[in-house]
Amino acid sequence: MSDEVDKESKTEEATEKKIRDTIEKGKLPQSRETGIFASFIAILIFFVFFAGNSIIELGTFLSIFLEKPDAWSMDTSTDVVALSRLVTMEIGKAVASLLILLVVAGVGASAFQNVPQFVGERIRPQASRISLSKGWSRLFGVQGFAEFLKSLGKLFFAVAVLCFVLSDSLRQFLAGMLTQTTDYVAVVRGMAIDIVVSIVLVMGLVAGIDLVWSRFHWRQDLRMTKQEVKDELKQSEGDPIVKSRLRSLARDRARRRMMTAVPRATLVIANPTHYAIALRYVREEDSAPMVLAKGTDLVALKIREIAEANNVPVFEDVALARSMYKQVSVDSVIPQQFYQAVAELIRVVYSQKAKRKLQ
Repeated sequence: MSDEVDKESKTEEATEKKIRDTIEKGKLPQSRETGIFASFIAILIFFVFFAGNSIIELGTFLSIFLEKPDAWSMDTSTDVVALSRLVTMEIGKAVASLLILLVVAGVGASAFQNVPQFVGERIRPQASRISLSKGWSRLFGVQGFAEFLKSLGKLFFAVAVLCFVLSDSLRQFLAGMLTQTTDYVAVVRGMAIDIVVSIVLVMGLVAGIDLVWSRFHWRQDLRMTKQEVKDELKQSEGDPIVKSRLRSLARDRARRRMMTAVPRATLVIANPTHYAIALRYVREEDSAPMVLAKGTDLVALKIREIAEANNVPVFEDVALARSMYKQVSVDSVIPQQFYQAVAELIRVVYSQKAKRKLQ
């Protein structure tokens, strides 16, 4: 019951991060029917291109072996081993091409569905793999029931195809028993090809449907609840509370750095209480006035306080202070539209310094 409720709550599509993590763990969508379809194609290739000669050669050898048993010495254990090795080699030569084709088909079907990759997580021992309850749920759960129905359907289909093909070729099959071995092999091979072609055609349709279903089901299993999406967002972007605290600390550091720079300012432009901008201009060093600090309200008052304590001239200009505050940045030069207004204030500062030197 809890599993059903949990599935109903998973209303959100899986995020890219969850999909990526799932793929890295090796949990990929896999269609078993695609592998079976590839295996039948391998069997069909074997019957069409390799089975004729292989079976004839094997049949010739076995006929000699069975018709003339006295031609084979079996007096000692060495003779028995040698004979068994010979028989095994003859059978191996007949089916070697089939085995190679099946291996290639299996690897090809797997590579077709997903890019091959080594995943250590898949071979790591896990208690859940030997858990009776987990195994029971896999066997008798929804997935297990679906696999059972597919297997049952494939069994009925295989029986139906065999009955249809054999009923159509039964007379030819029985008549072939009275012919030469090579001719009979051709009859059996033709019937086998007909059976496998029928299976391949239907399995192609089944594999296509199963391939689409496996990927759809995989996506459905990866769906997330709203809370899971929020938690993942917090993990990837950081907790909003922590981020807010970090921003606050960064602002405090920037504010302290600005305050330590105010004593080096050439002048401060202020709205009496709401805005303050500290500027520095040294004719030999700077191409234009540089903003050392700016602030509003309490920060603006603090800038004025530090400036007055260090004999930095403070000019009160409401319009200029307001417009400059919105358009200037700390540690950058002022925009060109303020050059003339600031230049007049700097001229006043230099004239005041000149007067003090004369006094």
